[in-house]
Formats: sequence, C-alpha cells, structure tokens
Amino acid sequence: MKSVVAAWLLLRGVWHVAKGYLTIRFQFPRLAPAEREAKVQAWAQGLLRVWRIDLQVLGEPPAQGPILLAANHISWLDIVVMHAARYCRFVSKADVKAWPVIGMLATGAGTLYITRESRRDALRTVHHMADALKAGEVLAVFPEGTTSNGLTLLPFHANLLQSAISATAPVQPVALQFIDSASGEISLAPCYVGDETLVASVWRTLTTPGVRAVVSYGVPQWPESRGRREWADELRQAVDALRR
Repeated sequence: MKSVVAAWLLLRGVWHVAKGYLTIRFQFPRLAPAEREAKVQAWAQGLLRVWRIDLQVLGEPPAQGPILLAANHISWLDIVVMHAARYCRFVSKADVKAWPVIGMLATGAGTLYITRESRRDALRTVHHMADALKAGEVLAVFPEGTTSNGLTLLPFHANLLQSAISATAPVQPVALQFIDSASGEISLAPCYVGDETLVASVWRTLTTPGVRAVVSYGVPQWPESRGRREWADELRQAVDALRR
C-alpha cells in the first residue's frame, strides 16, 4: 500500500513540477520580480502539500534584503523547503543549470551558478553576489558545500561569505531539520548523501509518512571586523545551536 500511495504522490509531484515549468516558460517574462518571487514561494509550498510534508518555521525570516542566508545542507528538498519558508536566490553548482527541467526551474527561481573547481569563476560569483546584496536581495548558500545526513555538521567553507563582507551585508544562520512527526526524532528519509541517486531519495521520502521540515532562523550577524574564516566558524556554531 505504501508503494501505491508513493507512486500516486510521485505522479502528482511530476504534474506540479510540469506546471512550474510552464509558469516559468510562459508567465515569468511578463511578471515583475516581486510577482515571480511570490510564484516561486507558492509553488514550493504547493509541492510540500502535494507530498504531505509539513513545514514548521521557527524564528524570524528576513523581511527584506540585503541579507545572506547560511544554511546546513541535507537533501534535494532543502531548496524547496527554504523557498516555501521565504523566497531567496540560491547559489548552486553550475551543472544544475544543464539538468533537464530542474535547470530551468532553478534558473527561473533566480539561481546564481558557480563552477566550484574554478577560482576565477568563484571570484566572479562572489562579485555577482555582492552586487545582488547591494541591490537589496535575499541570497542563500550552503556553506558545507555538500549534503550531510543532518545528524552532524560539516565544516563551513568561507569563500562565499566574502560577498557579504564586500557588500557590508548581514548573514543570517538557518538550520534545516527533517523530523518524524510521530516520534519527534530526526528523520533520515529525505537525506541525499554520497552516491545515492536522486530517485532513491525521493522514493524513500514519499514512502515515509509524517515527515516535518523545520526551518529555524537565527539572529543576523554583521561582518564587523571578522575575517571570513572566523565568521564561517561562528556561523557554523550558530547553525548547530539552532539545530539543538
């Protein structure tokens, strides 16, 4: 029975993704930026409803930019969850842009792309991020650089924090968790770690009822006189505290 329900949820999710694709393709060119942001947030909230994932928001999401959100990274679902809680522009690896359908959704949602292996491209991305922050936007990064199981935090990379230092913009720590609603314990269902396939992670999520996504917003921090490596360590501690 779980497999039957999951298959039905998967089909509904595919249709929801298709509607998002059509919205970006045909409606977004005519919409103002604020209208696009509202559409992205509503789409993300809709996908969580379709897949029976509850959303709990703790703390205060930013009312406006400029601000850089720094969150831990667990799953492919993280971006959907953060968009549902509060629209933001993500910084993502460049190869996502070429993914069928997903790439167009990410680009339509305002994603900035980075080639992690290229120092020159990383500097270009930092400059673009700083410009976006100076323009009053809300950006989001995953400083761990990859996903973990959600039980522990990986070290935070500091490079992209330079954008907030250059723009004199605050960084707000954000903790993401997936909870089993019945037990209150951490749920590993949405994890997407290592060599696991996206399909396997999605299927496990859909066959696990009672998953609740928790987004916890901490207190924004200003650059002040901190170096970016010191700041990365302090943000990691703040995210870890929010998770506890």
